[in-house]
Amino acid sequence: FFSALQMLSQSWTCLPRAAILCRRRCFAGSSAVPVTLCGRCFTILDGQPLGQDQQVQGSQAPWGTGVPGVTECLLPRAVPCATATAADAIATRCARSGRDPEFCQPLAVSEWAVMTISGECVHIDNPLLDQRGLPCFESIEPKSVKPAVSKVLDDLKTSFQKLEESIATVPVENMYQALVEGMEKMSAPLEYSWGVVGHLLAVKNCEELREAHRASMPEVITTFQMLGQSLPVYNSLQALKADAAAWNSLEEPQQRIVNASLRSMKHSGVGLEGEQLEKFNKIVLDLAALSTRFSNNVLDSTKAFELTLTDQKQVDGLPATALSMYAQTAKRKGHDNATPENGPWVISLDIPAYMPAMQHLKDGSVREQLYRAYVSRASTGDQDNAPIISQILKLKKQRAQMLGYNTAADMSIASKMAGSVEDVDNLSEMLRIASFDAAKRELADVQAFAEKNGFQGKLALWDVPYWSERQKEALYTITAEELKPYFALPMVLQGLFDLCERIFNVKIVAADGQAEVWHEDVRFFKIEENGEHIASFYLDPYSRPENKRGGAWMGVCQGSSKVMNRKPVAYLTCNGSPPAGDVPSLMPFQEVTTLFHEMGHGLQHMLTRVQDAEAAGISGVEWDAVELPSQFMENWCYDRATLFGFAKHYSTGEPLPEEMFQKLVAQKNYNSGMAMLRQINFQQIDMQLHSRYDPDDPSAGTSFDVMQSMADKYAVIPPLPEDRFLCTFGHIFAGGYSAGYYSYKWAEVMSADAFAAFEEVGLENEEAVREVGKRFRETVLALGGGKHPSDVYREFRGRDPTPDALIRHNGLATN
Repeated sequence: FFSALQMLSQSWTCLPRAAILCRRRCFAGSSAVPVTLCGRCFTILDGQPLGQDQQVQGSQAPWGTGVPGVTECLLPRAVPCATATAADAIATRCARSGRDPEFCQPLAVSEWAVMTISGECVHIDNPLLDQRGLPCFESIEPKSVKPAVSKVLDDLKTSFQKLEESIATVPVENMYQALVEGMEKMSAPLEYSWGVVGHLLAVKNCEELREAHRASMPEVITTFQMLGQSLPVYNSLQALKADAAAWNSLEEPQQRIVNASLRSMKHSGVGLEGEQLEKFNKIVLDLAALSTRFSNNVLDSTKAFELTLTDQKQVDGLPATALSMYAQTAKRKGHDNATPENGPWVISLDIPAYMPAMQHLKDGSVREQLYRAYVSRASTGDQDNAPIISQILKLKKQRAQMLGYNTAADMSIASKMAGSVEDVDNLSEMLRIASFDAAKRELADVQAFAEKNGFQGKLALWDVPYWSERQKEALYTITAEELKPYFALPMVLQGLFDLCERIFNVKIVAADGQAEVWHEDVRFFKIEENGEHIASFYLDPYSRPENKRGGAWMGVCQGSSKVMNRKPVAYLTCNGSPPAGDVPSLMPFQEVTTLFHEMGHGLQHMLTRVQDAEAAGISGVEWDAVELPSQFMENWCYDRATLFGFAKHYSTGEPLPEEMFQKLVAQKNYNSGMAMLRQINFQQIDMQLHSRYDPDDPSAGTSFDVMQSMADKYAVIPPLPEDRFLCTFGHIFAGGYSAGYYSYKWAEVMSADAFAAFEEVGLENEEAVREVGKRFRETVLALGGGKHPSDVYREFRGRDPTPDALIRHNGLATN
């Protein structure tokens, strides 16, 4: 025992991490001795390792045999590759020390102590290289990034070179396995490491991590460009597509993967040579760097602003929850004696702090100060995104034209459902007609209400949220603050999980402690179907303006893959209001719908039936269809059975009163015309900038001129001349929605029509609802990118979508 232990300590560099459940869960019996070493859980079997001659490698490992005394998951023995034993080879490993056996997988000797690609024996002393399970978030530090990324990049380039050299000898009938599945295997370590870095950049941002990301990004981009520009790979995929027998032997998801790969390689510049190739690659690198700078500037400028209020009159009108939040912020900023009652109060530009102030502060001058700060974020000094926007638009235009497209929008549309920019314009115009007159009436009604209650003059932009909230309260005699006690996060989560079980036949169970997390507030859940674990997700629910970007999103931790033997794992990230003292997170109803929205994305990722990674879940789904499940899920927040399942007072347990429910539903379409017009304005600004605006033509003006001109047609109240909203429009300048913001409304047409299928059978008809839910799951959620979304939708609905339900759901049918 001690000789083996000494060998362990001398041959393995351990990561500091607690083996919390090691002794309790991993081992039983006298012949297996549990050892906790550097926080890891190991076994010493029968005191000594087996001899060199009994070494078992790879496929020879007898996975069907057992180890005496071992009843649950074992981590592999921490021994050098040269002395790996049969006992090591037949052991299974857990994703983390002593954690749930659901995450255990068989692991050959050649995998557990080596890098997956090269086969080189290495000690895994970098948590970003420890890819045997879920990420080691508790151990990952910025200093881990550069060496880990460099290592996996070197491995990838070596393996890819061998693939290029050998591909000419691969029979065409084996080309899919050799190329698509082969590249999936070799790129997995990079996608894992770089994906974790990108995730942490969004949720645990710091200057050291930014610098590590900046240092590694050029090489990552260059490597992905190398893959995408490989003529041997491109020509081999073309040959596969041209061979009728080989092509017809592929399943539809596989054919879509090949077609998408060819298109992606075209967009990566395959076929360009010499100076053109060099110029193209520089454009790609520059765009990546500019997008990262754009995001960082938004985060920094948002974080830099704080408004400290000390006069009680300045906070008049604020609800108790807001006062408590602002006092907590003040304490974090050094005001140790801050209290909700006496202040001081510190208001930031983070949405959970900004919105209550704009909706409830009686002092218009304070609202104006906040509003002007909000719409001018990232527009001055070192954090000015205006020149970055100009550079991004110019580079995207150049890239598109180098690839044979007229505009960046044409390049974007090539991979989407919409057939052309004109199709997007037609959708925008149809919805503008449906909403514009209603929006004008709504604004006039708010103006009249404000005047009736003593307001003088024309409503300014910072007045509209305040007076809209007062009018809504008067019309429906219910306030957002009155509703919040009925939407405590724990109850909302349970209601959401109950809905998933009810209509999709899956069970979501808490699995906290079975995966490492990046912050103490983060939770971990498993999804089970008929008792079998099929997927997992992290939930990061609360705002952290000091190091977490705003908004809400679903990210991919890992996707479904038969090649990599992986189950899907998602990140669900929100920026909700955190708990205040002993009071749980009480959610504004908008945060409730946001949570359901992100869960919709997560369900499409996690409930996929496709096992070809590039078409599984959201992978391969045309971008203007990807919002269908998310927006579909929002509708259930207004469903009686669903809402009453979780709307209970956090302290008394009393259900939401019927009268309040009726008012909540009634106010759903309050100012829906202005809300729809706002989104159409955003999508047309985006499309105009990427299709008709020429950033190289001085006579075309600036991007801000374009924004102002779009407001003439799509806004009922013009923006301030100094409004710099574009400087924070991360969707199109730092995200995946460039010339694609229209995707929200495009998909909402489908999501509303999809929910109408449930309405048509009767939402109270439980049996029929379950049947339609099963059909939705087996099509929209299960098929992912394996079929064209138009075909998927027809399988679900039996026809193409129509906009009728969207217009009706927004209360605009009469218009």
